[in-house]
Amino acid sequence: MAERSTAAVDVADNSGDEPLTAQADQSTADGVAQNRERETDNDEAQGSGGTQGPEKASPPELHSGHKLARRYRLEECVTRLDGFSSWRAVDEKLRRAVGVHVLPADHTRARSVLAAARSSALLGDPRFVQVLDAVEENDLVYVVHEWLPDAVELTTLLASGPLEPHDAYQMVSQIASAMAAAHREGLAHLRLNPNAVLRTSSGQWRIRGLAVNAALRGISSDTPQRADTEAIGALLYAALTQRWPYENDAYGLSGLPKDIGLIAPDQVRAGVHRGLSELAMRALANDGATASRHEAPCTTPEELVKAIGEMPRIRPPEPAFTAPPEYQRTTYQQGTYGRPTPPVGATQVLPTPPPPLQSRTGKALKWAVSALLIAALGLGSWQLADALMDQGNKSEDTNQTQTTDDGDKSPTKPASQPITISKAYDFDPYGDGSEKPSDISKTYDNNPGTYWQTDYYRGADFGNLKPGLGIILDLGKVQQIGKMTVSLMGDTSVELLSASSDASSKPTSFGAYTKVAGGSGESVTLTPNTSLKSRYLLIWLTKLPLTDDGNYRARVADIKITS
Repeated sequence: MAERSTAAVDVADNSGDEPLTAQADQSTADGVAQNRERETDNDEAQGSGGTQGPEKASPPELHSGHKLARRYRLEECVTRLDGFSSWRAVDEKLRRAVGVHVLPADHTRARSVLAAARSSALLGDPRFVQVLDAVEENDLVYVVHEWLPDAVELTTLLASGPLEPHDAYQMVSQIASAMAAAHREGLAHLRLNPNAVLRTSSGQWRIRGLAVNAALRGISSDTPQRADTEAIGALLYAALTQRWPYENDAYGLSGLPKDIGLIAPDQVRAGVHRGLSELAMRALANDGATASRHEAPCTTPEELVKAIGEMPRIRPPEPAFTAPPEYQRTTYQQGTYGRPTPPVGATQVLPTPPPPLQSRTGKALKWAVSALLIAALGLGSWQLADALMDQGNKSEDTNQTQTTDDGDKSPTKPASQPITISKAYDFDPYGDGSEKPSDISKTYDNNPGTYWQTDYYRGADFGNLKPGLGIILDLGKVQQIGKMTVSLMGDTSVELLSASSDASSKPTSFGAYTKVAGGSGESVTLTPNTSLKSRYLLIWLTKLPLTDDGNYRARVADIKITS
């Protein structure tokens, strides 16, 4: 198989030890020596719990070409330690590359590895490298997972320097959001390090080894959410500074100088984004270390996601503009085509222009042209004066008609007036009843910098969980509605619905509202197709925009209504 990538192999690392097959890797079919995943961190320094001692169980006697379940053909061993081994393999049934962890069925961690793999497979979140199979067969336990040939691990990316602020922001946003989703399902990683974080060719960040890597190494923690949150902070710290935020060197990165403690990334390296620096410190907060503004530490991935959402969005860098080459005139454009080019340094003699008309015929021609011009100017002036006089007479007749016929004047349409929103309510009839009700007043506070937002969803159509959700507006009394302008963050599909004008209280069912307008974009103007009078209006969101972390969420910043 020519398709190879260590960034796609979800292997458990040996603390600084080189895999036993490293020498064999030097002579592969494609002649490229692979840089295997190497673990140099200190588990205690990361706060992810201790590891059990080496197991006495012998690793399975496997070799290249061995088949598991008559389907998975082992190609290359990438790790062999603590009684288990990890392989690059081929799924001959589906004809695709996969990764496989193999350990004896009597291994003391076999039960926990199987349970972790099956729990991870049930999550089904595409932000994680997926577990494809977890089987006990013929005295072996093996876990099959995705192989991503186009992915590059963070360790490799940091070898050439720190990430740009936008890339670091994307990385921490997507990783924190993914881990928050995993913890909501009761799953922790506990081995989240630069070797476990991958960036695909499309720019998406993915996590490998959820629950499985920790089970293979026998790692546990009494505070798994805190351990994973601090690990995300360490990833962000490394991405900003190209340094590991502990005294020990790890993952090819130099640690911090000894005896100075944990210092902020913007004190380690010049030019670090201030907001990201503070975010890393909030996630890494321990032993009294806090952000420079003394923000509360983030102790769970959910709190970290909230802190990221409160940050100003970091835009990608502008593409570099390349100046076009200087324009080169050709000899044809210079008007010398077909004539010899003068030698360099020689003075080029310009041809003498012909003299003006000096003969008797020439003088007569000039006088004739002058006379024609004078006649044309006179005729044009006379026609212009006549047209102006006719227009003046018509204006006087019109003024007299308007003065004497006041009854024919059309009434002037009154100018539109802004309508005050008395109150607003979040409306989620097909969900759990409400979403972010405490922020709903931010939609009409005349401050475009504040907003109300929905929860995260897996797709633009609310992950197929509901047809939509929205905001009910109470105008205080029945009023004539001219148009509504909704300012959003991201391209969002919106509909305007209205309750009956004789509704005495706020309708609480979706069927009580009638659609009167619709549109999509970041600033949507909704104009009713007929005359509309109502007290209660419903802004109904039907399609959500994609956010930077790969999820879908709508944000409503401002609502304006005019009569």
